[in-house]
Amino acid sequence: MVTKYRRYWQIGDVLIKYEFGSIVQRLFPGTYRFRRCKECEVETVASVYERMRLAIEELGPTFVKFGQIMSTRQDLLPPELIQELKKLQDQVAPLPFSEIRKVIEAACPDHDACFLSIEETPLASASIAQVHRATLKDGTPVALKVQRPGIKDIIETDILILESFAERVERYYPEYAVYNPTGIVADFASQIRKELDFVHDGRNADRLRQNMQNLEKIRVPKISWEYSSRHLLVMEFIDGVRIDHVGEIKAFGIDPKEIADRGFYAYMQQIFEDGFFHGDPHPGNLLVSKDGTLSFLDFGIVGVIYPERRFYFIHLLTAMIYRDPELMIKALEHLGITIDESDRDELREEIYRAMLDAEGAAIGQFSFRNMSEGLTETLRNYRITMPQSMMLMLKVMVMVLDVGVTLDPSFNFGEKVEPYVRKLGHRENVLNQVLYRASHSLLETIDGIFEMPRTVNRTLRALSTGTIKIDIVDSDILKLQQSLDKTSDKLLIGLIVAGVVVGSSLVLNVSDVKIPPFVFYLAALAYVVAIVIGLYTIWHVMAVARKR
Repeated sequence: MVTKYRRYWQIGDVLIKYEFGSIVQRLFPGTYRFRRCKECEVETVASVYERMRLAIEELGPTFVKFGQIMSTRQDLLPPELIQELKKLQDQVAPLPFSEIRKVIEAACPDHDACFLSIEETPLASASIAQVHRATLKDGTPVALKVQRPGIKDIIETDILILESFAERVERYYPEYAVYNPTGIVADFASQIRKELDFVHDGRNADRLRQNMQNLEKIRVPKISWEYSSRHLLVMEFIDGVRIDHVGEIKAFGIDPKEIADRGFYAYMQQIFEDGFFHGDPHPGNLLVSKDGTLSFLDFGIVGVIYPERRFYFIHLLTAMIYRDPELMIKALEHLGITIDESDRDELREEIYRAMLDAEGAAIGQFSFRNMSEGLTETLRNYRITMPQSMMLMLKVMVMVLDVGVTLDPSFNFGEKVEPYVRKLGHRENVLNQVLYRASHSLLETIDGIFEMPRTVNRTLRALSTGTIKIDIVDSDILKLQQSLDKTSDKLLIGLIVAGVVVGSSLVLNVSDVKIPPFVFYLAALAYVVAIVIGLYTIWHVMAVARKR
């Protein structure tokens, strides 16, 4: 098992290998000088972002998952880095079946009585789980999603390290604190822990299947709960080809354009009507059967949009289609995005310019990809952070459109979505959302009126007892605090070094007491180490002074 501190060294070595030693030095001062990467020969690559992607791949499953999730954050990261993060692959070499069998035996002790056979060669192998085909005793073909042994401990260790990194980034790179690195890591930790619980995965599948049960030729595999657990998910086996294998789909006698429309409208319903959507629509998770049925796989990542927010997501899409920057700003504000009033007019102009730039190959042809990239770049320039659900929705829509164009090169988002949005705008549920919000706001107002006397009374009582707490946050105070922290750390090191020197000197100078040899050598070693630390501290203080 990899300990936290050993994992720190491993991560430091990988970062140094890919020429990010300056970051290691700044986040963990002094450590860079004492690390020597064992395999620092790395092929020269084109850009710093490519080196970032290669480093993330080498750091393992936790960081790959983190990079994949961050690839949706176009509002935070530059486009070049986003493109590299989208290349991250979650495919790894499969484990021997002997190790996988142990997980199956632990999760399903009577597996011999449940399964007629289990194929040892996996259908797919990822960083968190492997998928094996099996047959139940009654002859039903199923797929077993088996969690890799020990993966939970690795991920939990890496989460602790990511949390430490985020805290240090906010401390040593205060300009990035506005993006809330600790909050991003906390959201990621919550997400990946859910992915480790296959019960959560199965429930997502059940909900998605329930929502889409009335759609023709749309399928979600059924979960066999009697055999499933947190580490083993037994589901219906679905035979088909990847959705991007256009030649094989045509060989079935199916028009790929029908599949493109079927998938597009399924996702539109998931996002804008159900508010619960499949969050990882890459081609490997979408299969097409011989009868033209489109099947969804892998439900570890899903997006959830509350009913009230769903209403404004529709407004957001409407604003994109009809190039209405004011409607878009209002929708963003209702989605919880704070826009400074002094920036409002300029932001409106920038959004409108992005809308004009979202034209496709011909004037009048709307490009959702260009629109989403232009919008996120504009908001990033104004340091406006968008909700995670919104970024996931934009990512899913872009991926769905990429698949749509693969199936149908003439696929036009604007033509497909405009009648759908118009239908949503005239449906009764939109009016119900307005009435719901009005009644909800009225109830909140009435509750606030009745709560006001109690609130005033508590405030007066706090004033009379002197227990009012006032928080003052200022950048200068923060800098002063950081300076005091550094000074106290150096003082503590000085005291420890002085104590070691004095103690070692006393031991070495004792003549009338017989001292064991190992104690003598230990004192001498401590003496030398203390001198080295003292000299290094003096050099470091002088170097910082020269730099200032």
